[in-house]
Amino acid sequence: MNNQTLVIYDFKILYEILDELKEYINFNIIKIDEKKKLDSIYVNKNNFLIISKKGSVSFPNKFIIDKFPIEFFKLIETININFLKTKYEQQAEISIGNYKLNINSRVISTANKSLNLTERETNIITFLNNAKKPIKISKLQAEVWGHNSKLETHTVETHIYRLRKKINESFNDNNFITSSKQGYSIK
Repeated sequence: MNNQTLVIYDFKILYEILDELKEYINFNIIKIDEKKKLDSIYVNKNNFLIISKKGSVSFPNKFIIDKFPIEFFKLIETININFLKTKYEQQAEISIGNYKLNINSRVISTANKSLNLTERETNIITFLNNAKKPIKISKLQAEVWGHNSKLETHTVETHIYRLRKKINESFNDNNFITSSKQGYSIK
């Protein structure tokens, strides 16, 4: 059974057509006619897509059909593309303590602030976040920069210094990346 769910909001005829053909499609279908029920789906489901013929629905993972007649195979293709986009966006966001890091847009944010990062800064944060222990400079050079560990450079220290400064200025967090004798880590 597929874990992707198409929520058809206030569009009875579309639900009936897709329900009739459900053995040929690769997603679950549910019909909702009340806004209150739609709100509860949004809170409780992660892998869903809302389709409606009304523009009043304001959810990030929705699309509206407003041009008729609808070519059926084009509709199914559009639904599948939207499922892929939703899945891609969900996989791109990582929780790091009180922060969310969107790898695609390279933005780290809290509930009320956000900060644009460079690709290298995003890679540093992701690498440190995935590490189970502090990471030495030589390991960061090799894994994030691709440098030979015997190469003398202060590139890692400079990048981490600047990244810490940016995070402190934006979020007033001076302890996001910590350093010790064992190396760098994210709190």
